[in-house]
Amino acid sequence: MIEHELNKYWQTVVNSIQDGVMIVDMDGIIVSANQALCNITGYQKEELIGKPCTILNCDRCEILRSENKKHWCRLFVDGDLKMTRCVITNKKGSYTHVLKNASLLYDVEGKQMGAVETLTDITELVEKDLKIEAFQRELRHEDSFYGIIGASFQIQQVFDMITNASQSNAPVIIFGESGTGKELIARAIHLNRSRKTKPYIKVNCAALNANLLESELFGHIKGAFTGAYQDRKGRFEVASGGDIFLDEIGDLSSTTQVKLLRVLEENVIERVGDNHPIQVNLRVITATNRNLKQMVKDGKFRKDLYYRINVIPITVPPLRERRGDIPLLAETFFRRIALKNDKPIKGISNVGMDVLMNYEWPGNVRELKSAMEYAFVTCQEPQIHPNHLPPDITGDFRLFSEHKQFIPDKNKAKEKMLLDALEQSGGNQTKAAEILGITRVTVWNRMRRYGIRSSKRFAYQK
Repeated sequence: MIEHELNKYWQTVVNSIQDGVMIVDMDGIIVSANQALCNITGYQKEELIGKPCTILNCDRCEILRSENKKHWCRLFVDGDLKMTRCVITNKKGSYTHVLKNASLLYDVEGKQMGAVETLTDITELVEKDLKIEAFQRELRHEDSFYGIIGASFQIQQVFDMITNASQSNAPVIIFGESGTGKELIARAIHLNRSRKTKPYIKVNCAALNANLLESELFGHIKGAFTGAYQDRKGRFEVASGGDIFLDEIGDLSSTTQVKLLRVLEENVIERVGDNHPIQVNLRVITATNRNLKQMVKDGKFRKDLYYRINVIPITVPPLRERRGDIPLLAETFFRRIALKNDKPIKGISNVGMDVLMNYEWPGNVRELKSAMEYAFVTCQEPQIHPNHLPPDITGDFRLFSEHKQFIPDKNKAKEKMLLDALEQSGGNQTKAAEILGITRVTVWNRMRRYGIRSSKRFAYQK
């Protein structure tokens, strides 16, 4: 192919390249640019050609500008630029991350005549790196304890119990309403002890019928029942050396309760259809949202098993009893959802947070997380407002017209929180202050403001 044919097809060649290409003369004036450069910068060719390359405002560009204007750019001193990460400013004024390569151009006599630069758009890769860093920061969140979020006095007590329970091999039972995070607490106990590298097995006792659950827990031998085509290890054998977490322990059948009692007392299991004892070494962690003590009285749960699993009890408070954690939890869920979502939502409005604080949260932390996910779907504004939250949470708010503002009664909410704290503390103002995260003087001032003249009634209730 002769030289004039090469020149003829040159523009076609450079315009087929995905990287931006531009040529500048010795004064830094752009004399040629391909289509990819226009796509990256947002400028048209006629807006670039004839303009100085400083129009891109590259953050790595070093201007020397000597008196005679020779070697005005660092590139003309160094001779080339290899795989350099830069940030340029596009036509809209926003930043674009690029990977730049540059080399000098010489004529046939070896005299410098300009330079050629290539720019690869790496903005998407940089954004992914930033998201990874954000995820890592989220995992290291200082208000998180093995994934459990909270800074209130009540949840800190739970953290202390987790740490203490982790130092023992005794059975642990976790009491709490649905959605309070009992499974997270069980896992934290496992991870906070020497067996954290050993097996951790979870079983939901309410998910299977009695026969299937027994086979799942203890295993079976070939021919033990229809469909038992081969020997199979149970979850207790698999968990040996580590921990097993039995969720919804109150749903165990009476037969399975007897077998579990033997595991706890003798560290021995027998597979279904076999009478050969198998030794296991594990710690049993259980959880329930039921009142096991009442079930024992009603004859629905074995008393001896109840006392055997209730060695280290941990009670997880419902979210309504630790309202101080609601903003922290809401903001944490907001950040996590925002990392996976491209919506330009900046945060939760003050009124929206007030609604969250005033709600009773029967579904606890799980319901709060779902509410934030719902809000991200419905919100088309910079902030999450009450109308973006689920109807069950906002209540009568949706009866208001768009022009009316929903203003929750903050004083009423504070009064209720104070009454709850005093009830929990048996009327002790110092302990109530610790629960609310405020000073004792503030508790006293609020009692006077809301007409709470005496705390004897709380002590009487205790």
